[in-house]
Amino acid sequence: MTALSSSEIAQRLEKLTELSLELSSNHDTPLLLENILRSAKSITYADGGTLYRTSQDKQSLCFNISLNDTLNMYQGGVKGQTVDIPNIPLIDTNGNKNLNAVAAYAANYKLSVNIQDVYTVGVFNFSGTRNFDLQFNYKTKSLLTVPMHDHEGELIGVLQLINATDPENGEPRPFSETDQRFIEALASQAAIALTNQQLISQLENLFVSLVHLINIGIDEKSPHTGRHCQHVPELTMLLANAVHETREGPLAHFSMTDKDRKELWMAGILHDCGKISTPVHVVEKSTKLETIFDRIQLLDTRFEVLKRDAEIRVWKSKCALYQASINNENLIAELEQGLQAELAKIEDARNFLRKLNIGSERTSPEDLQRVADVATWQWTDADGDVQPFLSANEVENLSVRAGTLNAQERAIINNHISTTIKMLEALPWPKHLQNVPEYAGGHHERMDGKGYPRGLRGEQMSVQAKIMAIADIFEALTAKDRPYKDGKTLTESLHILGSFALNGHIDPDLFNIFVRKKVYLTYAERFMDKSQIDDVDLSKVPGYKA
Repeated sequence: MTALSSSEIAQRLEKLTELSLELSSNHDTPLLLENILRSAKSITYADGGTLYRTSQDKQSLCFNISLNDTLNMYQGGVKGQTVDIPNIPLIDTNGNKNLNAVAAYAANYKLSVNIQDVYTVGVFNFSGTRNFDLQFNYKTKSLLTVPMHDHEGELIGVLQLINATDPENGEPRPFSETDQRFIEALASQAAIALTNQQLISQLENLFVSLVHLINIGIDEKSPHTGRHCQHVPELTMLLANAVHETREGPLAHFSMTDKDRKELWMAGILHDCGKISTPVHVVEKSTKLETIFDRIQLLDTRFEVLKRDAEIRVWKSKCALYQASINNENLIAELEQGLQAELAKIEDARNFLRKLNIGSERTSPEDLQRVADVATWQWTDADGDVQPFLSANEVENLSVRAGTLNAQERAIINNHISTTIKMLEALPWPKHLQNVPEYAGGHHERMDGKGYPRGLRGEQMSVQAKIMAIADIFEALTAKDRPYKDGKTLTESLHILGSFALNGHIDPDLFNIFVRKKVYLTYAERFMDKSQIDDVDLSKVPGYKA
């Protein structure tokens, strides 16, 4: 073949430039690999070509894609036929470099191999090539094999081209030195692009793994919170996609790209990462008196002391009567009757505090007064000192009006969102994830500005943060694994959520989509217990506009 003309060189340079631009913009690795091979064939007018990738253990070359124009063959790649072709080992059975296969030779020595006629070269084992030619009535002649290495010189693949053709008559010809230099340049650029993609993918996987590592830490502290961290992102995305599909109403403008979805999903996974700093005894507080242990047991002991003291007093009184030779049956009966009444009073107070300690119902003013009354009782401790029956801290905890957390513990729990924001804002987020702190940090804000930690109003919040607020509340209402409450049914949960939409807690427009698109039902079928999934009468759901 004569030397390339300036126009032909310009055309090749243009194709190489086009591929270089694609290498920097195309993130679909399988498609990119196929385009690399097709571009190499086009530049050299090759009839066929094969691209190999290195195996995970770097011990062999794996078939990735093969093309042949004459045979109309398309194997592997994006849409080609699936072919089970054995790997080419880079090391032989004796532990030496495999030098028989030309692709392995090029890979092992990091050298391009340009063969004019495979049938006249006795250096390599071309039995596979000859069998291929016999099977498909084909004639392999010229072969160009170029290794692909990353910036550290590590092999990532091998590019092999078959039968360069003369563009004038279509006859097979050898690959020229110019062909080889162009393909080596292409292979170098392709290797760099593939390596960059691999590095980006590895970094993304590492980051996601670190995120899950944080949730594992939270899960180890509290399996209840752990499931919350898993379910909230799922519900968040269900609602976000429902809003994305809405084509009318105040939220018709809302839409998401794949990058937007990744950003919101990441925020969902990290929305409670600050809980990793929350003390376990606060996160897991299942009763009002629980700290490291449930102090109701201490009260049980005190009640038993009161009972014993009452019984001892009565027996002392009886003994005094017997010693005075007073055998007054009526007086003894009165003592016994008084003892039983006192024991019943003590037992009733113990049962009252046990029930109140659970925190499953709102504490009434009458209950608060009774706690104050019991607190004034006295008991004698092991040192003989007379103590109030309830300490100030015990009175404070038993007087919690709803749930199990006192004011200080509630502040500790609420502080997790401030810690979450602090943790997330400390990270150097890339551009496509820069809203993660805002989305994750806004799920306890309210439309009326009464939320925390920043007291934002609805107009100051993104749609994504409002979506996450609804997901966080609904998951908490329906969760069955919380130590302090039972999971509510769909009807109960939607009634509570609807009242929140009316009182300025959550976005009413998002709540309408949540109900109208039956996001609640999709979530329930995937994550809720069947006993909680009841038939919801939407006409009775407050705040919902059909």
